[in-house]
Amino acid sequence: MSTSGFSLFLALLQLSGLLFPLRVSAIRKDIGFLEERSCRTTVQGRYLISDDEGNVCDSLSLDSRTRCCPWKGERFSCHGCNLLSQCCSSYEFCVSCCLSPTRTILEKVVKVKVAKPATAGTYKTVFDFCAGRCRHNSESVVHENAYHSKFHHCFSLTSNASGANLTQVETRLLGIDVIVGRQGDSCDAVCKSRGKLCVMNKLSLLNQCDVMQRYMSCNGSCLASAGADQPAEVVDDAPRDLYPGACLYTRTQSLLSCDGSHQYTRRLCPCA
Repeated sequence: MSTSGFSLFLALLQLSGLLFPLRVSAIRKDIGFLEERSCRTTVQGRYLISDDEGNVCDSLSLDSRTRCCPWKGERFSCHGCNLLSQCCSSYEFCVSCCLSPTRTILEKVVKVKVAKPATAGTYKTVFDFCAGRCRHNSESVVHENAYHSKFHHCFSLTSNASGANLTQVETRLLGIDVIVGRQGDSCDAVCKSRGKLCVMNKLSLLNQCDVMQRYMSCNGSCLASAGADQPAEVVDDAPRDLYPGACLYTRTQSLLSCDGSHQYTRRLCPCA
């Protein structure tokens, strides 16, 4: 076969697609676009902002287009919060902590009324609940114009899981001054400094986590211990193996004592 004849043969094969199939291109129709991130945020704080994804940032870091905090740091942060009472010293971190799915469940909060009147509506989202609940808490106020603790931003569904028990305890403590002592002092010394005496048979009433967290910060933990200085709170500068900031109670009632003390704890004392 001549050279010109062979070239003609190859050309015919290419046209028929038998030797070198032509590349076929097409336009994909299944390409989608990422949904743009968009957030709701708190507006109460002067310096900090919490978004509805559980992030906290300063106002200068907020994305002006999406209104979201940067994806950095810890989501659902409980910085400065007492996890026993579910109360925080900062509004923004209260909202962030509250937004955690492990702490607040949508099915429960949508049944909670925004206000007490019967005509009041309910919260629509977890963010609505957290932003509203953390803003005000009547039980954290004393004399209607002052807070009894720096942990006054609270998000719990109820003021305390064992409210009925606390009411009974408070009734049995009528006439008793509950005093947080100084580091290293026994309850005998604490009460004596106030011109009173330690009431031994009332110590068992204070030897409960839900009671202690009413008077102490407890730093998010309440631990069983063994010692004559309980109920007590470990001071912040205690060695790490002593759990600084934690509240301690004893399961052995016979250990409760008015004269017990420890160099790294502050006792909770019943005085009269």
